Amino acid sequence: MPRSALRVMASLLGLPLTLALLAGCGGSGSGGGGGDGGPGKGRRPAGAHVTIRVPADAPTISAAVSLARPGDLVLVAPGVYHESVRIRTAGVTLRGTSRDKVVIDGRLRQPNGVVVAAPGVAVENLTVENNTQNGVLVTGSAAAVAGLPGRSGGYDTGDEPVTFLKSFLVSYVTATRNGLYGIYAFSAQNGVIEHSYTSGGADSGIYVGQCKPCRIVVRDNVAELNAVGYEGTNASGDMYVVGNRLAGNRVGLTTDSDHQEKLLPQRGAVVAGNLIADNQQARTPEQADGGWGIGVGVDGGSGDEFLRNRITGNADAGFVITATADIPPDGNRIMDNTFAANGVDIGWTFPNATRGKGNCLHGNTLRTTVPARLAATASCPVPAASTTPSGTWARPTPPAGIPFTDVAVPGPQPQFPNATTTGATAVPAVPALPDTADIPLPSPSLLADRALVRTS
Repeated sequence: MPRSALRVMASLLGLPLTLALLAGCGGSGSGGGGGDGGPGKGRRPAGAHVTIRVPADAPTISAAVSLARPGDLVLVAPGVYHESVRIRTAGVTLRGTSRDKVVIDGRLRQPNGVVVAAPGVAVENLTVENNTQNGVLVTGSAAAVAGLPGRSGGYDTGDEPVTFLKSFLVSYVTATRNGLYGIYAFSAQNGVIEHSYTSGGADSGIYVGQCKPCRIVVRDNVAELNAVGYEGTNASGDMYVVGNRLAGNRVGLTTDSDHQEKLLPQRGAVVAGNLIADNQQARTPEQADGGWGIGVGVDGGSGDEFLRNRITGNADAGFVITATADIPPDGNRIMDNTFAANGVDIGWTFPNATRGKGNCLHGNTLRTTVPARLAATASCPVPAASTTPSGTWARPTPPAGIPFTDVAVPGPQPQFPNATTTGATAVPAVPALPDTADIPLPSPSLLADRALVRTS
């Protein structure tokens, strides 16, 4: 029996390696494992959870994941791992011992760094980079797992029925220089994306798409030097984006409806307590629709709440509302936000026939709006049938972008606490959802110690 397999047996049986060597040499058949879970599985005590170390117990992350059973921890030592990891076993934790030194590098030869295709999985404390599509993909879609590309930033799932992956956690992950998204939750529910850093996303740093109700929390992340910092497409119901630094991208944040994904329209997201600043960086990949200098864009999204965000220094506009083709943005509430030093603080514009209704403002610190005097004429509450006015303003010409592979390398990021001594993470079936009343207006320096881009 190979020595690596014997180490796994030792871990599974709770034995010193010397005893596992004796067991493996005894020819009893207890170390063979096979397709149902790996070496020694048949002698694991009922309900036991183990740690499988890479490369001590298994030579690759993928090999270790294939051995894991629900509740096990795959713990990865520092190194550069040229592989695409697919996790198909529920309740597995994949964790690096060092966030900055455990690197899954796609070398631009594979679509995804890590694919989570089972519920209750946690991905923690590692870096994913140089993938042609996504750094981390969490999905219940077989088409997405297969990596079938659709539009520039999504998947063409065709007639595939919507199937949700239920419950996930992505925490303390660095995702940089990936060809679509850094961290991508698509057709997934009941999850958390937290304490992570994304840059160089050619479409967006963090993306949540096609969920209803989502019951997803995106919190305490830094997204910079992406085409878009955070994008929520057809992401509806208990969808929370709170306490993030979305600064130094081309566009900070978008909520939108899109016919190329299911579960139209987007509605019912909460965006609160975020710093959304200086989103006009030239050394970034081009945004698919040519956006640049925009803090928040609502494109056919409805019933969303934007509360106590600090939206500053965006050269085109702090906040834009428009329509997606035939999908109007209705009933969005923009309340108690601080705007400063934007080209236009709030601009509502409908160049086509589709217009929104019932959008309103209350309690914001504002300098300029288009149309003028929106704070007075569209003050919350407004009648649901009240037509949203439209205007135009002089908009800057976006500079040419750069390849996602040329985006600046991030600095060191905070580590998962006690990564080597803490056991597997138990991912709840449904995450605790934030109380929006407890989310404060962020300081101008929110999470600045994790960022390359300094805001003005």
